[in-house]
Amino acid sequence: MPLTMNTNVFITCAVTGSGSTQDRSPHVPRSPKQIADSAIAAAKAGAAIVHCHVRDPETGTPSRDLKLYREVTERIRDADVDVVLNLTAGMGGDITFGPTHAPMPVNEAGTDMIGAAERVAHVAECLPEICTLDCGTMNFAEADYVMTNTPGMLRAMGQMMTDLGVKPEIEAFDTGHLWFAKELVKEGVLDSPALVQLCMGVPWGAPDDLNTFMAMVNNVPDDWTFSAFGLGRNQMAYVAAAVLAGGNVRVGLEDNLWLGKGELATNEQLVTRARGIIEGMGARVIGPEDVREKLGLVKRAPK
Repeated sequence: MPLTMNTNVFITCAVTGSGSTQDRSPHVPRSPKQIADSAIAAAKAGAAIVHCHVRDPETGTPSRDLKLYREVTERIRDADVDVVLNLTAGMGGDITFGPTHAPMPVNEAGTDMIGAAERVAHVAECLPEICTLDCGTMNFAEADYVMTNTPGMLRAMGQMMTDLGVKPEIEAFDTGHLWFAKELVKEGVLDSPALVQLCMGVPWGAPDDLNTFMAMVNNVPDDWTFSAFGLGRNQMAYVAAAVLAGGNVRVGLEDNLWLGKGELATNEQLVTRARGIIEGMGARVIGPEDVREKLGLVKRAPK
């Protein structure tokens, strides 16, 4: 299948994530102020969208605290730069089983399972323009941890997002996730055309080789908008690959801590480098207003 390069590209910056990276780099933001400041710097560097999690300001561990989400969103909205706000809705679906000889009961310390309404409570509170919808269950690198998103849970969460007027960004970690996302659109749970993030190289989802990437791309309906990222050292390679394949790009400290060998990155630096790659390929980096027009987004104040 011939490639059709995207010549009008938006950059998403995934600012902090929920992984255990807080002690691996001093640039991974923890507090709401640090997260907002890093997002604002990324926007000034050229990111049209900022994708935000929140963390406990003291420990850096991932959090679902509504007050933290509210502070982050208010700080970003009060900034002197415009940007599209994308909040995660991936928290609250974690199961960590006991050891293989006795998987039940589950490990309570690593398990965080809540209902659909609670998983999107911060979305209803803050009314971002976009929020994520991890469109399937999968094993992660950890031995006994499962990211759990059942079809029933996804239908419920997706309908809540649609009813709130917040556009879901479908996080697809494998081809089956795209299959189910198309079913959600067919059922009317999600609106079409949809927005998809292709998540490459996340153990144990879709590997980040180009054959698998193009299989993912070829499973995205032609009228949908997609973006893509690769983890770690392949982050910038996937900037080029995504643009060549007709998509948009995501970079940020959620997915990669490094600018080069031995050189820890900031979000601003990662966006700046991605912008250079995109423009060096002859494409244009578009801003938040163009993204809103492209995706049918409406910027709203919270309740």
